[in-house]
Amino acid sequence: MSNNTVVLSTGVRANLLALQQTTDLITTTQTRLATGKKVNTALDNATNFFMANSFQTSVTNLNTLLDQMNLAQRTLDQANSGITEITNLLGTARGTLSQALAAPPATAFITGTASGMTAATTLASLGFAATDVITISDGTGNTVTFTTANGTTVQSLVTAINTSATNKDRVELAGDGRLLLEATGGTYAISITSNTAANGAALNNLGFNANTNNGSINNSAVATGTTSVARTSLAAQFDALRTQIDQLAADSSFNGISLLNNQSLTVIMNQTATTKLVVAGNNDTSNGLGVVASANALQDNYDINVAITNVNNALSTLQNQASTYTANVAVIQSRTDFTKQTINTLQTGVNDLTLADANQEGASLLALQTRQSLSSTALSLATQADQNVLRLFR
Repeated sequence: MSNNTVVLSTGVRANLLALQQTTDLITTTQTRLATGKKVNTALDNATNFFMANSFQTSVTNLNTLLDQMNLAQRTLDQANSGITEITNLLGTARGTLSQALAAPPATAFITGTASGMTAATTLASLGFAATDVITISDGTGNTVTFTTANGTTVQSLVTAINTSATNKDRVELAGDGRLLLEATGGTYAISITSNTAANGAALNNLGFNANTNNGSINNSAVATGTTSVARTSLAAQFDALRTQIDQLAADSSFNGISLLNNQSLTVIMNQTATTKLVVAGNNDTSNGLGVVASANALQDNYDINVAITNVNNALSTLQNQASTYTANVAVIQSRTDFTKQTINTLQTGVNDLTLADANQEGASLLALQTRQSLSSTALSLATQADQNVLRLFR
């Protein structure tokens, strides 16, 4: 045994140990009161500590997902705003086209009084025989040659004229069952002929009979015209609106993603990335929506009506997109609410495992302080025996 060792009596050592233990407990209780936690390290309770850490990691990950979902919702909100404004521009474009349609056409046209025809009306019922040839010329050497056959319909003739890549004449079947043949500009004319003089009556039945532009006809009809300045101006306005639609589609972005400009959005819904919402983007530029540039400066009613149809189809497309995006917003909002509830549940679990009861710890500290005082008194009494030995040397 070292000579420097101080030998304590059994009573003193026992009371000193009890005082040390009480002091340690007071320190632990004070730490709990200061931090508000009963488990601060793995030494306090390893099971609760690591389980709480696992829950807290999940909370952190879910908060990250929550931020992503909030950004996705803002992206969809921006897309919906873009759709609203593009819809307004398309409404303006439709109004411009309606104005053009109402403006008096200066282009050449041929129409007539024959009515009641439908797209399914056969040319034979109008007086044409099989192998008869109908020729439409735009006055610049471009022609459409159509040969009738058994069962050939008025729609077949209309399609042949309107799909010609070179001929600049267009034809419509009006609502009252009359055919309206138009040139697409002031530099073009209309000439419609049949290979037999006897088909003059058949041409009349088609609706191509005498009018103020071409005089009387037998087996042919001719008309010329000029360019409508009003329609040319409205065509320029329409094309300017198309440019604005293109710019709006590109600018309807949030966080670098524009759902209206062919960019998609992927939203991860859970920690394992096994639940996702993929929001497909759309091409909501004017071309993407099928709203093509004005044809032939909107000089003929046919091109105006085609443009109006394109605008109406585009509006229907945007309406469907808005409905889809609204449904996606509802999904994201639902998952956002669910994630918030999950975070709250996990956080409650962490608190249950680690938080201290302040009332209980306060009462414990008071009891330990009392015990510390008593232990000090007991230690003082225990040292009295040693003090009696010292009296012998006085």
